[in-house]
Amino acid sequence: MNRREFLATAAATAVVTTGRTGLAAEPSSALERVIEESHFSGTVLITGGSETLLHRGFGEADRSFAVPCGQDTRYRIASITKLFTATMVLQLVQEKKLDLDKTIGTYLPRYAGGGRDKSTVRQLLHHTSGIENFDHGLTSFEQAARSGMPAYQMPHTSDELLTQFASGPLVQEPGAAFDYNNADFVILGKILEAVEGASFDRLLQQRIVGPLKLQATGLFPARLIQKNLSSTYYADEGQSLGNDLPVYPENWYAAGGMISSASDLLVFSGGLFGGRLLSPEGLRTMLAPGLEDYGCGLWIATLEVKGKKHRFGQRPGRIMGANTLLLQFLDDPLNIILLGNTNVADTDKLGFALARQILAG
Repeated sequence: MNRREFLATAAATAVVTTGRTGLAAEPSSALERVIEESHFSGTVLITGGSETLLHRGFGEADRSFAVPCGQDTRYRIASITKLFTATMVLQLVQEKKLDLDKTIGTYLPRYAGGGRDKSTVRQLLHHTSGIENFDHGLTSFEQAARSGMPAYQMPHTSDELLTQFASGPLVQEPGAAFDYNNADFVILGKILEAVEGASFDRLLQQRIVGPLKLQATGLFPARLIQKNLSSTYYADEGQSLGNDLPVYPENWYAAGGMISSASDLLVFSGGLFGGRLLSPEGLRTMLAPGLEDYGCGLWIATLEVKGKKHRFGQRPGRIMGANTLLLQFLDDPLNIILLGNTNVADTDKLGFALARQILAG
């Protein structure tokens, strides 16, 4: 298991299946078999245009009390948070409040890291900032359980996250190489706050949650009880499932600290890719792949099925037992959302298996 897999790392209701979308009418039972064979636990929502192909829970949201996952269960969405952050950054760009090619120091003049006057906003979005990756030392659950995770297991304000964990030296030339780095999005969160003079969560409410009327989405501190929020569970290699390590989830901040539901993420995806949140130019900027096919907050690539290429945007999230995927096909009416609460199933692999089955039908 690598660092990205670790950190980056009973049915609910019936479904409607229809073939009026341009996609083949895949029986829900066939999709369910693929999901059950993967041992996925969480909520799945698959749509083809305006039609729901599958929406139900699998497994248990709380294993201590045998509470099943349902359609409205909320989950820690991990790095799907980065897509919300990138969206707000690009909103400020189109409002001419931010310039993608200005450096960190333009907006955070007191930033003490090595990239202050070299790394740009665009490079932060593309994970090519060259800034030291503070998660590099965390390679396994066992190692984290033994040595701890100071960035996540101690309470920190977002200012402390910036100064203590996201202000490292440059370890490579900005723009030269892709390095998936939570520090980049911690910095972007603080840039958003500095430019707008409001907290990240308030901006989230004003710019995305409110306009889209999302009901279950936000950045919530661990001390607050959240209705319908799933617990998360982790199994290290050769071990049985256990509770995740105790952490402050809000410490993932603009890089991975959000909570949402499958239904809310579907609305967000429709608003984003349907042009309600970004202008056509802003969306083109987001979907322009850079190094290693990474755009602004998500990967952009193609999936070939029966000789036909299908372009997609892929936004996975993985933090211990929180394993999630938002897979939006860009030229086909297909959206796949997987919100899982264990690391047993590979959500990327499962998402593409479901996509292949639907697109090949």
